[in-house]
Amino acid sequence: MSIVPSYPDFIPLDFSLKDTLHPRLSLTHDGISEFTFSGLYLFRNRYNYKISRFSGEENNGNGFIISGEQPCCSAESGKKFFLTPCCAPDWDILQELFAAHDYWKNISGSVLEPVQTKLEDKGIVFTEDRDNFDYLYYRKDLAELAGKKFHKKKNHVNNFINAYPNNELKPLNTRTVLDAAKILDKWLENANKNASLREDGDYKAAKEALDLFDVLPLKGTVFYIDDQPAAYCAGESIARGRMFAVHFEKAIEDYRGIYQFINKTFAASLPSFFTYINREQDLGDEGLRQAKMTYRPCDFVRKYKGVLS
Repeated sequence: MSIVPSYPDFIPLDFSLKDTLHPRLSLTHDGISEFTFSGLYLFRNRYNYKISRFSGEENNGNGFIISGEQPCCSAESGKKFFLTPCCAPDWDILQELFAAHDYWKNISGSVLEPVQTKLEDKGIVFTEDRDNFDYLYYRKDLAELAGKKFHKKKNHVNNFINAYPNNELKPLNTRTVLDAAKILDKWLENANKNASLREDGDYKAAKEALDLFDVLPLKGTVFYIDDQPAAYCAGESIARGRMFAVHFEKAIEDYRGIYQFINKTFAASLPSFFTYINREQDLGDEGLRQAKMTYRPCDFVRKYKGVLS
């Protein structure tokens, strides 16, 4: 097991850090979907993540600093950012981080609140980062689709069941993971013939998540229609077990209504101790935002951005 070096030293985020990072990140309160070992590790190459640790005087601060860079395909190509999943570093460290980075990204409410006034007095400007808000839903709402507000969604599900009565769900495990991989490849083929998605989208991360499924703290389900693999979901417990974050949801869209079906059925399959389902962010995509809003989120996991003026 590798040891995370103390700031200002950084090392690449690799798999040997799992036993160090996973327990600590599991205790974070807010439920930011990126702040899990899986969420960071699977996107380590996309964002060139490097990690350090610090022990600070403020807030009894003992946490990690993750340095990253926006990929060339993004609107902020080449811009450098840093993440602090657990708590805020002391001011002297923050000054050095801002000197080497463009901004502080994905600041959670629990990290920001204790230090906001003090750091604003130092010249840091904090703003809500709406494009990166995670969407929160009551698990029970998605599992039942009860009431008028979900009437259209429930109709889609009922029509799907009528059209494909021979459907089955199985746990995502070493026996079904190859079927999930087939679904992922078919999803890419159907969704976009452009192979650049393998570089610019989440295909690589989703594929590696399946390759490492037996050693990552992920859970999921594979859906079958007429005994053929048709869709899968994968995610993990976050926010001290209050939430389940859906990291990957892929389906063969030849089956009309399949996304509404798996959304409901997967939520119903989760243990009832999960109060919320976190379905991650929309990244400013208006179509994705509209789709996520139609499921009537009960709240958001708000994230903030900090820049030094």
